[in-house]
Amino acid sequence: MNEAAPADPLAAIFRRLIANTGPISLMHYMGEANARYYASRDPLGLAGDFVTAPEISQMFGELIGLWLADMWINAGREEPVHYVELGPGRGTLATDALRAAKRYGLEPSIHFVEGSTALKDIQLAALPGAQWHHDLSTLPPYGPILLVANEFLDALPVRQLVKTEDGWRERMVVPEGDKFVCMAGSQPMDAAVPEARRNAAPGTIIETNPGAAATVYEVAGRLIDQGGAALFIDYGHDTLRDGSTLQAVRQHLKVDPFVGPGEADLSAHVDFASLAPIAQSRGCRWLGTTAQGRWLRNLGIEARAQTLAQQAPQHAAAIAAAQERLVGEGQMGLLFKVMGLAAPTWPGGAGF
Repeated sequence: MNEAAPADPLAAIFRRLIANTGPISLMHYMGEANARYYASRDPLGLAGDFVTAPEISQMFGELIGLWLADMWINAGREEPVHYVELGPGRGTLATDALRAAKRYGLEPSIHFVEGSTALKDIQLAALPGAQWHHDLSTLPPYGPILLVANEFLDALPVRQLVKTEDGWRERMVVPEGDKFVCMAGSQPMDAAVPEARRNAAPGTIIETNPGAAATVYEVAGRLIDQGGAALFIDYGHDTLRDGSTLQAVRQHLKVDPFVGPGEADLSAHVDFASLAPIAQSRGCRWLGTTAQGRWLRNLGIEARAQTLAQQAPQHAAAIAAAQERLVGEGQMGLLFKVMGLAAPTWPGGAGF
């Protein structure tokens, strides 16, 4: 798709591609759309398209920093140690986490896995000592890693398979009028469906995320080889489910994911139920997967909010509102999950 000028709308590029070579997979559509979207803008904050937990309150990053410090201290304070963040946004989470961790002697080297040029400039201003990586392969091969991935896996492209009267097919994308729609592909895909799920009723959709699976597999391998711990935080489910969870957000509103590709953030719920066994298959320690609200409460967010409110009474209402947004069951508390991983010799983590 390099033959098109960058100024061309992605929808026009897709139309030409499909006219020349036939329908494209939903995974291809989502991957290209998000690559274009993230390369061109800072999507975060009130002026952007969505707000993530670190932007809601410093408490989120602080508690993550304290969790990492606690793990590192209980594992024996091994040096050198590396803080790794996948998709670090504006660097807000890292700034808050590392400030909190420093109070307990944890001052790791900082490594960001980031593909967005627009966000790299903001991260550089926030944490000038950080090192950037295109993927996990260039991280230091020695010393434990303390890895955080907050709202990273949800943006990786999903593959969808649909059960038709003729068996399983991949969901493909084609133009229809001024938008795009999904249709069942022509190639049999039964072999790609786990045997236990193959006999589903026609119309059933199964969603998988090869990129998320590969990321967790690689992180687990790093933890086995180097030691360390990892937190994956995202919205998703910890039991197997059917159906499409693809969604698009633009200017803080849900929009049609098949209109204006590259202009909105496309995401899908993370299937944590499938990711934990992938980590365990490498011998990695799965600490648990729990609701974000429960995890933050177990780590003491209520006491931290109280302290902050006492230090700045004029902001007490805003602090209470931020806490509720992070832990409330009707807010982020139940929908968002936290999955913890660790090296086999490392301790169990708080909060799980």
